[in-house]
Amino acid sequence: MTPDLELTSVPAWAVEPTCPTADLTGRYWTVLAVGSDAAPIAARWIDEIRAAHPNARPRLHQVADADAACAALDADLADAKVGWRLLLAGPAHACLRVRARALELGATDDEITIASTEVATREIYCAHCRITTTAVTGLSEEISCPGCARRLFVYYHVSRRIGAHLGFATTADTTP
Repeated sequence: MTPDLELTSVPAWAVEPTCPTADLTGRYWTVLAVGSDAAPIAARWIDEIRAAHPNARPRLHQVADADAACAALDADLADAKVGWRLLLAGPAHACLRVRARALELGATDDEITIASTEVATREIYCAHCRITTTAVTGLSEEISCPGCARRLFVYYHVSRRIGAHLGFATTADTTP
């Protein structure tokens, strides 16, 4: 039985690709596009912001991966002002990690807009050996953990702190 996703910590955008409009309530924007598929979304957001706020100068960062996105986020948040917004587009697993970093740095969910371009790839945190594995898998499927070799059930839980899905052993623990 699959739980109602609204009752889990898995954001809807991490299950189905989404493409919301830009958050125009802010005064300052960081637009992060992770991967080439996110570039058109970021360009649309920039156009929406400039149409609504002709004098706005949103910061656009086109990056290859979540690590580069986190570095750009760190730099922009260092001098963020009241009214700052994060618009983040890219694969859901990368967006989860960048969102976790933004929350760690003090941003709130209502300051973050996310468009996911791909949802099949997930980062799964092993509850047993604490290794995070990236794999193409669905929720409630199983993967092998490369750290401890256990079969992990990909659970309907996302850690806001690390931005990964929870994985736990599906059989009795036989590993010493």
